[in-house]
Amino acid sequence: MRTIRRLVSFALVALFVSSNGEANDDAIESIGGLSLERATIPELTRGMRAGELTSTELTSAYLRRIARIDGKVNAVLAVNPQALAEAAASDARYRAGAPLGPMDGIPVLLKDNVDTAAMPATAGSRAMLHGAAAGDAFLVKRLRAAGAVILGKANLSEWANFRSIKPTSGWSGVGGQTNNPHVLDRNPCGSSAGSAAAVAASLTQVAIGSETDGSVVCPAGMNGVVGHKPSLGLVSRTGVVPISSEQDTTGPMARHVIDVAIALSVLQARDPADATTENVPPNQPTDYARALDPRALRGARIGMWNLPELGPDVERIVRATAATMRAHGATVIEVVPPYQAELAADELPALLTEFKRDINAYLATRQGGPRTLADLIAYNKTDPAERTCFADQGLFEQAEAAPPPTDPEYRARRARLADLSRRSIDETLAKFQLDAILAPTNPPAWTTDCARGDNDIIPSSTPAAIAGYPHTTVPAGFVGPLPVGVSIFANRWADARVLSLAAAVERITHARRAPHYLPTSSLGSSEPPIRARFQR
Repeated sequence: MRTIRRLVSFALVALFVSSNGEANDDAIESIGGLSLERATIPELTRGMRAGELTSTELTSAYLRRIARIDGKVNAVLAVNPQALAEAAASDARYRAGAPLGPMDGIPVLLKDNVDTAAMPATAGSRAMLHGAAAGDAFLVKRLRAAGAVILGKANLSEWANFRSIKPTSGWSGVGGQTNNPHVLDRNPCGSSAGSAAAVAASLTQVAIGSETDGSVVCPAGMNGVVGHKPSLGLVSRTGVVPISSEQDTTGPMARHVIDVAIALSVLQARDPADATTENVPPNQPTDYARALDPRALRGARIGMWNLPELGPDVERIVRATAATMRAHGATVIEVVPPYQAELAADELPALLTEFKRDINAYLATRQGGPRTLADLIAYNKTDPAERTCFADQGLFEQAEAAPPPTDPEYRARRARLADLSRRSIDETLAKFQLDAILAPTNPPAWTTDCARGDNDIIPSSTPAAIAGYPHTTVPAGFVGPLPVGVSIFANRWADARVLSLAAAVERITHARRAPHYLPTSSLGSSEPPIRARFQR
């Protein structure tokens, strides 16, 4: 059983920590003369090449930190019992002068909707503790081929927030509630909650998240880290629990843009089992770290989408970021991308049809356990632990009753979504001769409340999510102790451009800071009602 495996893996970590005599505090340790919280992948790999640091030391430092800190954050669902063995294999390659590349020896945490042979994905559902995955997801094979150390699995919003009409982000029946490390009673946002919270708390160097609409960028923004949702087709979805093959992507999160760029370079590949990967242009960059342009802001034209409904504090941060960009050579003008109401009206009905189709297809690849969406609905009615935060499974039930993909109304809706989402970005870029669009990623984190559910609004994620266009978020500032990110997105395959612009914002604002694990905050204690939007 998965729960037993989780307890055993954490017991092993606790034993390791005890034998190494680590203090039980929040202090960020240094390894090889580098701060664990501030070090980038290039700095770490230089240390390993020079013999000043080993992957075993790096992986051990993260394991110790998980044992010390994760009791507050609850971001790590399971530790990989083979992590130290994988690190030792990396050390042997470095000693032989033959590392596999810039990710060799770097610890990576996977969202628990990503299959691995040893730790099959649960999507946070106790129903998925029964049965086993077919093997490693394609993206995991890519990480292993690059020498990365699979550190473990991150908690997530159960079924990537596609079970309940009003879910609580960061909660799953398998893992419980993930907390925002900046203020522990605040929400981490989106379905990739554990991935982002773990990165913010320095529990891993890189984490993998997934997004259908907002679930890479909102958790990254709300936890104060960098996240990149790739162009649809850059990264394979084979072996990842789906919502919709029309919108699903997987992407990296880290504390630094350079680390996200390096991880994306490893993840990108054509996969015969995922037809969308065949659409990648032949001239698409393969090394996004090398493609980062330090002069990206010089002469750039940026459209600023303000979204005042997120509040004056968020608007202040976005305007301050825009002013700093102008000071470094960019032209920034205000824009409002069109068709947002139409996208909001059509998206969920389309996803309901696609979820039933795609989840049934995924379940058919597993050995044992539930085979259909109907099986999952039936299971949730029998397991009280699946109802400890919220009992509702309204989206499951709506998806089960949704029209099939052959339905003319569904087909027209998906075609309309594809057209209007692309036009919302393409027409805005063309009208104002823009390189990219800047927008707020997230409001300050709301309090976590199972009875109320999420209290959120994130319209900035929707155009790029539906269109399949790249979207990067980077820390931009704070409202009290709560992080706010800014989003940068552009047309399809412009991943290098948006990453370069994000790296420039990171370099000139220095906005990220380590969390302080405050138990609560009086900021926004009487939160106004906000129109609900989902982050899947």
